[in-house]
Order: sequence, then structure tokens, then C-alpha cells
Amino acid sequence: MNKSALIDEVQRILSNGTSKAAAERATEAVLAAVKRGLRRDKEVSLVGFGTFALGVRPARNGFNPHTRQPMKIRAMRTIRFKPGVDLRGLG
Repeated sequence: MNKSALIDEVQRILSNGTSKAAAERATEAVLAAVKRGLRRDKEVSLVGFGTFALGVRPARNGFNPHTRQPMKIRAMRTIRFKPGVDLRGLG
């Protein structure tokens, strides 16, 4: 599902004559709140859905797949997701 399909699904769930623009604003608001929560608190926990948390991927040695030359891959921050109880049953 891409962002456009997500907005369509939000519009369908809200129904009651909700416009696509209103569904898009609601979706954007939730995504912005998650981003802000990650920046401020380093973790966003949605009971039953899951937890988004900042993590660090350490620096490591790798290789260029085209030339096979060794290279260093720098450390980077990443976002980890741990599914909640309701989502674990889907997989």
C-alpha cells in the first residue's frame, strides 16, 4: 500500500461524506505527529499497533557490489519498528 492508497483507505474508514482532502490532512497529521514524537522522545508507542524507535546502525566494512572493492560504511541512525500484539498475528 502506498501513501495514496492509505489516504483512500482513511477516507473509506471515516466515510460519512469525508472528502479526500480531509482524509489527506488527517493522514498527514498522524505522520507528522509520529515524526515529531521520534525527534522529541526517541520512541512512539501505539498500543496494539506497535512501537517506532530510533536506533543506530554501527559502522561496518562492506564492498562495492560493482567493483568488489572494500569500503567503509558509516554509522547511521535508523528507525526500527516492533509490531504490537494485534499485528503479530497477521504474519
